[in-house]
Amino acid sequence: MPSFNWEARTKTGGIQKGVIEAASVEMVEAQLRKFGFSNITTKEVVKGFSFKLPSFGGGGKIQTKELVIFTRQFATMIDSGLPLVQCLEILASQQENKTFKDILYKVKESVESGSTFADALAKHPKAFDQLFVNLVAAGEIGGILDTILQRLAAYIEKAEKLKKQIKGAMVYPITIMSIAVVVVGVILVFVIPTFAKMFTEFGGDLPAPTKIVIAISNFLTKYIIVIIAAFYGIVWLFKKYYSTPVGKKTIDRLALKAPVAGPIIRKVAVAKFTRTLGTMVSSGVPIMDGLEIVAKTAGNKIIEEAIYGVRQAISEGKTMAEPLAACGVFPPMVVQMIAVGEATGAMDAMLNKIADFYDDEVDDAVSAMTAMMEPLLMVFLGTTVGGLVVAMYLPIFKLAGAVGG
Repeated sequence: MPSFNWEARTKTGGIQKGVIEAASVEMVEAQLRKFGFSNITTKEVVKGFSFKLPSFGGGGKIQTKELVIFTRQFATMIDSGLPLVQCLEILASQQENKTFKDILYKVKESVESGSTFADALAKHPKAFDQLFVNLVAAGEIGGILDTILQRLAAYIEKAEKLKKQIKGAMVYPITIMSIAVVVVGVILVFVIPTFAKMFTEFGGDLPAPTKIVIAISNFLTKYIIVIIAAFYGIVWLFKKYYSTPVGKKTIDRLALKAPVAGPIIRKVAVAKFTRTLGTMVSSGVPIMDGLEIVAKTAGNKIIEEAIYGVRQAISEGKTMAEPLAACGVFPPMVVQMIAVGEATGAMDAMLNKIADFYDDEVDDAVSAMTAMMEPLLMVFLGTTVGGLVVAMYLPIFKLAGAVGG
């Protein structure tokens, strides 16, 4: 069935665009008019030759960008007065990601069968997490689904931006370290043995640095398979240990106390906690439900237990600030601002202000860490490779001096 790009005016005067599959232009226009659109223009999508490699792993992954676009478009359509099922029909038909398209059609079928929109989304946890589902449920109950969806889209965008900051900061050091390992490995395994053979033929006593480098090269060449196997074994044991409750708690505690990364991990956790909880509270989700969802998505066992402790204390009648201060995980400034938010009845606004502040703090901390690591990594790489080269040329200098003398 052919696809058509379309552009039309909504009931509120806005412009909506999309792609829809239909047998003809007339059917496209008839379907869009049924949805309340006017001033419709359509153009058939000309499909050229394309070749796709077979998919391994059972379907494509839903990208964050696709989820944000869907959420924003859905909010616009709901605000324009279009029925829920028709919104899902339009958005599903214009999805290029087959996995997401299938999920949206299944959500539409569930809604048509009598399920609420939130319940229909909850059947697909890989696409829509607990936060998404709970906010949609609150929006349905409060009759503000379009507003909730706009907040959700903004939240997802900010959360993704924070994640990209952390990933971006790790790219440079990982790249430099990988290059260093490859270069040093090639020198030790392929270059040093050639020099060692040449020095053996010359005879004479070698300088101490040269002997050390040759010994390391011999060891690496002889036990390279064992070393690689040991490396993968250590990684496997680490993952196995981290998958246990005790191991996860121990490693997460050490991560929070790490000299350079620890403060950044704590700031990321605070930003995520306040942003998520602030979005849920402002959307009408009960504080107890919000804390449970935030705890499950904390990503750090120590912070997760601290949030559950806060939830338990609130259920016993305490304020939120008291247990937050007692757990020792959250900075005093955060606790004091939350206390002010509770006292003034502006908890959601205060949480979002804290999240904005800590987003900037994370950005500054990541930039500072990157700026600090760049010269350190270059010095490490230069010293390592330069040291190997000098160690191997020392006997040549010694021989040249002996010949010249």
